[in-house]
Amino acid sequence: MKKIAVLNQKGGTGKTTLSINLARAFISAGYKVILVDADPQSSTRDWNDANDGKIVPVIGLDRKSLPSDMNNITGYDIAIIDGAPQTKELAIAAIKTADIVLIPVQPSPFDIWAANDLVNLIKERQELTDGNPKAAFVVSRQIQNTGSGREVRDVLMDSELKIFKAGTFQRIAYSDCIATGKTVFEYTDKKAKEEIEEIANELWSYINE
Repeated sequence: MKKIAVLNQKGGTGKTTLSINLARAFISAGYKVILVDADPQSSTRDWNDANDGKIVPVIGLDRKSLPSDMNNITGYDIAIIDGAPQTKELAIAAIKTADIVLIPVQPSPFDIWAANDLVNLIKERQELTDGNPKAAFVVSRQIQNTGSGREVRDVLMDSELKIFKAGTFQRIAYSDCIATGKTVFEYTDKKAKEEIEEIANELWSYINE
């Protein structure tokens, strides 16, 4: 089972929205997927309640014992871990668990600054484990018809982590679908769905390199 942790120490980066929609993308591609809510705020579990658990299997594991707890989960191809912001111990637990850490970052200085601590935690782990887990940035909530996505990618290059070509733009579809317990795959915005599919494809390729 491939374990993907979606992490950022700052809230509001689109972490939960990305986790949910990526889980749905992989299910649509034929994989067996479980979504792990490792955030005590339980936003993913609230979303799951809104659709009566009909879209993606969700389990709550918001404890420091996440690495050992994950060993008890079987029968899935992919586990996507929606990590907790502002909680170093839970972030470390998710990093220890993951095969890859995906870091959503908005085109904002605050997001970039907040990601620095997480990057340091990942690199500390990589030094102990021969470069694992892999890690990559994905730029989220870019503004249409601006150079914001390109500019933030230029800044993120200093981290020496991979930066995905795929990313998301600001779209009402993302907030609307989460509020109603859905994903962009049940919504009418074709471009939002294509964005998520492109991220999922790039992510899967990177995991399996």
